Amino acid sequence: MKTASLLIAALIAIFSTSSILAENWPAWRGADGRGISSEKDLPLKWSDSENIVWKAPLPEMGNSTPIIWGDRVFLTQAVDGGKQRTVIAFDRKNGQQLWQQGVACDTQETTHRQNPPCSSSAVTDGKAIYANFASGGVVAYDFNGKQLWHRKLGPVLHKWGNGGSPVIYKDTLIVLHGPGTPTFLTALDRETGDTVWKTDEVGINSPIFGSWSTPVLINTGKRDELVLPLPGAKIGGIGWFKGYDPATGKELWKCDGLGNEIYAMPIIGDGGKFIVGISGHKGPTTAVRTGGSGDVTASHQLWTHPKNAQRIGSGIIDGDYLFISDANGIAECLKARTGELVWKERLGGNLWGSILLGDGKLYASNHEGDTFVLKAGPKFKLLAKNTISEPTYAALAPSDGQLFLRTYNNLYCIGR
Repeated sequence: MKTASLLIAALIAIFSTSSILAENWPAWRGADGRGISSEKDLPLKWSDSENIVWKAPLPEMGNSTPIIWGDRVFLTQAVDGGKQRTVIAFDRKNGQQLWQQGVACDTQETTHRQNPPCSSSAVTDGKAIYANFASGGVVAYDFNGKQLWHRKLGPVLHKWGNGGSPVIYKDTLIVLHGPGTPTFLTALDRETGDTVWKTDEVGINSPIFGSWSTPVLINTGKRDELVLPLPGAKIGGIGWFKGYDPATGKELWKCDGLGNEIYAMPIIGDGGKFIVGISGHKGPTTAVRTGGSGDVTASHQLWTHPKNAQRIGSGIIDGDYLFISDANGIAECLKARTGELVWKERLGGNLWGSILLGDGKLYASNHEGDTFVLKAGPKFKLLAKNTISEPTYAALAPSDGQLFLRTYNNLYCIGR
């Protein structure tokens, strides 16, 4: 009897520890915006018939990435061509849909065919789920699907739609409303949806002008900063990296060196001591030290590559190395602080998916449904190529030893 009691106690301890160590993935690039998971033993190989725990059918195409908290998986989803903007909650054990709630959107938005409505991913604090539905407004639900508040910020009428996801800072939810006219950065009270602060930015309804990026939050050791890449004052002009006080929306610093069309999220290096920004439309890639004041272009810019391939997805900095992908199917490794090229290799397809780092492995997906797994390091090594032959634009989301992949047709849970 004593032996049995000890065994039961040991099993309880093991399962309790596993639950504590299981990683939530509360935002589309993780809790800290780096796209880096602390998980170990993440899946290496899979197909549409191998290492699939479950798959759940989705009503329409979409680009947003799932988020995971505890036993729930949440996904933003457009219905009826965007006339309804919804959040779907799934049971992470079996993929069963638990609820789907949304709001109507009567604005006739225009968008690119590869950027359907609800491309912005949701974010959670473990108590509520927050989603930015562009013209449909910003909405908060509790974990049972009850609407807590709904705040309309105005239409988004840019030709290519929107894409930036909300981020949580203390008691606020920070949203980039845009691109197009108007464009502004705003902080909303997480309990009520009321405006805490608002900062206007330049907006132009042009397909080659705008930011679809998501801001990142860093701490420099002296202060918190909200960092975001934004286009400049006119079409054909320079774009900016800007740092703001996330408590007030006040601009702290700015650095030029970007283009007027920006899709990728800023890439955090050395614990937030510097940031790398990637322009779209074959524009510049630049690195800048954080923590400055005013125009820091001359004093804080580390390096700039003025012309590049078209880049859509967000990259990763792991130690001394920066890993990025080009839309034409090429992956690159650079020295993060200098921009010096280390290796450049073709993977294949149209590589839009943002890169995930977990357990020393880099994961990147292309449109065609291939996910490439690379060794994270200064020598190129392809570990696996995994194919689910469905259109894929979203990034992978890791949690508790599993990967969650959203295609245009299904939501997959990948694992043993």
